[in-house]
Amino acid sequence: MLKLLFIGDIVGRPGREIVANRLSRLRTEHAIDFVIANGENAAAGSGITATIAKSILESGVDAITLGDHVWDQRGWENDIIQTDRVCRPANLPKACPGWDHLIIEARGFRVAVFTVLGRTYMNLKADCPFLAADRMIEQLRAQADAIIVEIHAEATSEKQALGWHLDGRVTAVLGTHTHVPTADACVLPKGTAFMCDVGMTGPYASVLGRDVRPVVERFLDGMPRRFEVATGDVRLSGALIQIDPSMARAEKIELLTVRQSG
Repeated sequence: MLKLLFIGDIVGRPGREIVANRLSRLRTEHAIDFVIANGENAAAGSGITATIAKSILESGVDAITLGDHVWDQRGWENDIIQTDRVCRPANLPKACPGWDHLIIEARGFRVAVFTVLGRTYMNLKADCPFLAADRMIEQLRAQADAIIVEIHAEATSEKQALGWHLDGRVTAVLGTHTHVPTADACVLPKGTAFMCDVGMTGPYASVLGRDVRPVVERFLDGMPRRFEVATGDVRLSGALIQIDPSMARAEKIELLTVRQSG
């Protein structure tokens, strides 16, 4: 069996530090072959930079995916072209720079990964995630032994619908963006691992990774405030998937959570 860890949204310095401090040991303890991480909140909670992407990859991550904050950091639209092993969502307009997928390899087994943005309650211009996923699967089927699809979306219904739509055609459909790990990890009937949200890698004593007080105050009075990245109760959260290489089916999926102090 092969094992793949998909790490949920890395939020700011706390998220980056726990990946740097704990991932190497996790790879050894769980005999993990592949590590994919969503890095769209890695730079102060919004976006990513070339320097930060390099540091995450040097921590032991094999591939970095991005989401709706893909263009938040100034200059990233130029840096993404020159940064290896990072891909932007596949259903952005074709004119957008950067790779729309990545292929990583271990033990002679090739894994392709791509992200689609949901469109329900999301503000970034994107094509239909269902049709984009169909297109990407057709494109990648001959290039990889397994395909991992990340759906970066707000609505659980949209994530679940995509999981059922792709069941049996990909090895996993994994949700990100909402930062709260869900309790629905399962292998669908035709062998596709699914989870609505794999959680956040960052500070859980927070509101989705941000300091509590300004967020609560914003809900109370509606006034704009700066939401700094929080620092307490830092955890690494992700989905650990066991893959049968003979059929590229998922045999098992479970939530993996590690505390910084653990």
